[in-house]
Amino acid sequence: MTAAVSLPPKPEGRSSSLSPRFSPAPAGSAPALLDGAWWPRSRDLEAELPSLLAALDPLWGRITRIAVNPVHWPVVPRKVPVAGRAVKIGWFLAEQDPHELLLLSYRVGRWNLLVVPPRTSPVSAAWLMTAASDPLGRSTASRLMEEAARLRTVAETDRAEAVWASEGGLVGGDPAPRPRIPAVTAAEPNPTRVR
Repeated sequence: MTAAVSLPPKPEGRSSSLSPRFSPAPAGSAPALLDGAWWPRSRDLEAELPSLLAALDPLWGRITRIAVNPVHWPVVPRKVPVAGRAVKIGWFLAEQDPHELLLLSYRVGRWNLLVVPPRTSPVSAAWLMTAASDPLGRSTASRLMEEAARLRTVAETDRAEAVWASEGGLVGGDPAPRPRIPAVTAAEPNPTRVR
């Protein structure tokens, strides 16, 4: 499966004229926790949602309501105009995963999209979009974000170790074994010597 990712990420700002960076799960696949991923260019819902919803209408039918967790969105408008109609937006703190966008249609159903943060690196974004679009995926949006962070940490550590080794930090394979530092224990009294 491939993710639709455009490179490089654009600076934040109004971007409704650009095509959305969106990766849906394959049509007709088994129900998963996520139905795909969306990588907006900014945290401006009013600017970002129209192009996403215009792209989704032919795929999933007319979206009528959206729910978000406002933790990562500075402003959550009550409605957003899309193709001559208004789509209502609601927000929930405890009930909604902060990394997920819930899309509802009166006639067709419900979809859950992972929201990839706008400033995510293209490599991480591609991994997240692919993982969220996996029809066999059983991870929530927050779990995928945690896994992506863990993978970034591992990659950065590997990169730092490779640089260290290339600069002479590791010569001749494994470093010499370090002497063990004995544990400090309370002093025991000397037993009397028997001659």
